[in-house]
Amino acid sequence: MTELYLHETDLGPEWYPIADARPLAEQRAGAWLIRERWQAIAGTDAQAIFAPEHLRGFSEDGVPPVVQPHEVTGPAIVGLPVFVPSGVALELPKSPATLTNDDHPVGWWIPAGERWSPADPPSWDPLEVDGLRMHGSYDLVTALEYLLAPDTADFTHEGGDQLPDGSIVIGDPSDVVVLGAAVEPGVIFDVRRGAVVIEQHAHVRSGTRFEGPVIVGPGTEVHGGTIAQSAFGPRCKIRGDIVSTVFAGYANKVHEGFIGHSVVGRWVNLGAGTTTSNLKNTYGAVRVNIGGERVETGRQLLGTVFADHSKTAIGTYLDTGTLIGTGANVFGWARPPKHVAPFAWGADGKMRRDGFLDIASRVMPRRKVEFTDAVRESLGRIYDHVMA
Repeated sequence: MTELYLHETDLGPEWYPIADARPLAEQRAGAWLIRERWQAIAGTDAQAIFAPEHLRGFSEDGVPPVVQPHEVTGPAIVGLPVFVPSGVALELPKSPATLTNDDHPVGWWIPAGERWSPADPPSWDPLEVDGLRMHGSYDLVTALEYLLAPDTADFTHEGGDQLPDGSIVIGDPSDVVVLGAAVEPGVIFDVRRGAVVIEQHAHVRSGTRFEGPVIVGPGTEVHGGTIAQSAFGPRCKIRGDIVSTVFAGYANKVHEGFIGHSVVGRWVNLGAGTTTSNLKNTYGAVRVNIGGERVETGRQLLGTVFADHSKTAIGTYLDTGTLIGTGANVFGWARPPKHVAPFAWGADGKMRRDGFLDIASRVMPRRKVEFTDAVRESLGRIYDHVMA
């Protein structure tokens, strides 16, 4: 049986801030995690993720072992999570192949009897793979734009529950897919540009307008507002004006405020009135500030990238292309800078290790996720690496 491995040990600074806190394979690209997309085209679950040292032993339900890179014996596929497969199944040849996209390597096919080494990746004959090659954390927004419409359209082939009474649909009602969720009367579904999918145990309150494509993950609560072209992972709490934004899961934005063309990591809490700018006054391409270097994103629309466990105070206003590091608490600035350091505590402080772990131990059980010793060790390792 073919095995699948995901290899991500060479991520550069352009992947700040998300690469500090979790494997890239566990980020959401469209409706699905990058790992899930590789699993779909490989036809098997991932055996392991090869990741940098500070992420080894990463602990989260459903995530395969995160380990040091090692030699792989075929039959196996090794994929690079900087590439997001579109979902077209691989037709694997008998001979070994370098998986490519637009002539760039994105993985390897290792048949039985062949070997792959992370120290010296082979240059085999190319096999083109359909999908999107990303260049930095900001391209998770690009992946959302590229993939969410076909992702949600796939759900319409399976159908769902009967549309709740009192729902208002603009477009084809078959493009509203409710899968064991609770939807109150008066919710508006505008599906002229894409389907809206509400997954199991989600709850949508009256006063919500969806503009597809949108997917609401299991257990997520939507408390009102206009939600457009966005993807929400499990057990988020959402309210307000949100457009073209991907929520990894377990995040809280339950108050008013505009979030646009942004990436929201896990365990993020956005205080009431938190608002992102997603367009420069010049209408030019957005640059991001990484370690003192200005990086061109090639995007005209880009809001904020929030790394895992980051938090904002009420009334926080964020400039176009802001990056907020892991565990940062944003408060005390008249206007936060476009680069907020990991574990920042207000404008001029740093969060202590024990303080960060104590907060996480209080936050995670609120979403019915156990704060185990393995989670504590994993988060502590991330803190030690980032603050070294």
